[in-house]
Amino acid sequence: MQVLEVSNLTKRYPAFLLDSVSFSLEKGHIMGFIGRNGAGKTTTLKSIFNLVHPDSGEVRCFGLEMRENEREVKQRVGFAGGAVDYYKHKKIRDIIDVTRSFYANWDESEYRHYLSLFSLDESKTPLQLSEGMRVKLSLTLSLSHHAELLILDEPTSGLDPVSRAELLDVFLYLKNRGVSILFSTHITTDLEKCADDIAYIAKGRLIHTGSLRAFLEESAANGIGASLEDIMVYHEKERLL
Repeated sequence: MQVLEVSNLTKRYPAFLLDSVSFSLEKGHIMGFIGRNGAGKTTTLKSIFNLVHPDSGEVRCFGLEMRENEREVKQRVGFAGGAVDYYKHKKIRDIIDVTRSFYANWDESEYRHYLSLFSLDESKTPLQLSEGMRVKLSLTLSLSHHAELLILDEPTSGLDPVSRAELLDVFLYLKNRGVSILFSTHITTDLEKCADDIAYIAKGRLIHTGSLRAFLEESAANGIGASLEDIMVYHEKERLL
């Protein structure tokens, strides 16, 4: 079952074009989304979630067209776009009081589980948290309403190695429960530990999507490199020549 289908997604800015991006994500799969800064990762993810309004293209979640069924779809999807940077002076418990009211499936026990796992203190405000802890707060908000699909923009950014390892374990745990995850990252070694699939974007165009293992094996056989980091460096240098 295709949980997410992105077809010919296009967004034009004066100095940038997201050019007909298409890919799909299967139920219970983890897809890594990679590319250089400015390649179009955040624009793509925000367009999928309708936080940025694309000029053309279609996004379907669970077989439902996103824009026509946005309220229903967003009950089943968790989105985290990095660290929480809103209501900086509000205590976490007050932010949660507002957030839980939006979700019919909010699970207080799940919320408490991730609050403990990530060592978050409800009495603190986002302003009092480090960048890494604000990322954990953002993830906690996304994970506490039984989302079937997670769309995460740089979720491991700012986390120390131990916290990153804990988060990858959470991803694999959720995958085993049938949750699908699409996340962008610059830390390619994280993807090699947990991702089933890969989507690689460069200058607004998707240049590869599919099985991560097949991508690595094909690249190694062609002498490009055996790791995602090697492969990215090769392709980006080629585009500069």
